[in-house]
Amino acid sequence: MSPVHRRAWLTGALTSAAGLALGGCDRLTSDPRVNSALEAGEIITRQAQRGLVGRTALAREYPASAISADFRANGTTNPDNEVYQQHLAQGFEDWRLEIGGLVDRPLSLSLAELRGAPSRTQITRHDCVEGWSSIGKWRGALLGPLLDRAGLKPEARFIAFFCADTLELTFDGSGDYYETIDVMDAYHPQTLLAYEMNDRPLPVAHGAPVRLRLERQLGYKMAKYVMRVEAIRSFADLGRGQGGYWEDRGYQWYAGI
Repeated sequence: MSPVHRRAWLTGALTSAAGLALGGCDRLTSDPRVNSALEAGEIITRQAQRGLVGRTALAREYPASAISADFRANGTTNPDNEVYQQHLAQGFEDWRLEIGGLVDRPLSLSLAELRGAPSRTQITRHDCVEGWSSIGKWRGALLGPLLDRAGLKPEARFIAFFCADTLELTFDGSGDYYETIDVMDAYHPQTLLAYEMNDRPLPVAHGAPVRLRLERQLGYKMAKYVMRVEAIRSFADLGRGQGGYWEDRGYQWYAGI
């Protein structure tokens, strides 16, 4: 099976699985036997993908002629967050990206400083768990060099992204959008903190001023409206402990395609 057909097949399979999970998520995830089986399957998927295609293999990139005329924006399209709205009204002039956690030299970067960091431009396909795909052009700061600049500590195993959007009001803050990836994916050559889409500043609906691009995984992993990045040892104490907003609600933590 070619990489393109394998990617499409996996997308379809995961879409079907997501539909089942959403239909009975609370009931299924309360059964420890189901959770153990899902976690084992996730580990096998991650190890198989990295074993078959390599740790640094690139997702397919496309010519400019393939860019989608209408790239859908889903999830939050304009965060109802007072701090975010203030930054938006000011054109993100005072916005800063915080990079901290298990690092030796925490960073606080303006959007201009982020634009001055080592960057990459790529035209890739965004595959949504809902079953649709779109192709877009992204430019952004490479995450790996930023972590090196911050001095990532050896004990850091995951990178967490904390975002401006809240999809569900909760007393414990578990409705605040966040996402995590492992350090290996953080250093993948296509992992970006994107600030441009199709040669223009990233639109609000697509996550302005910065969103994560993680091209070898499904779209729900690519957090929008990133405000803070932290290197962490474990995500057990974040949200509901599953590693991301959607993962806390039944999606798999590793969404490789």
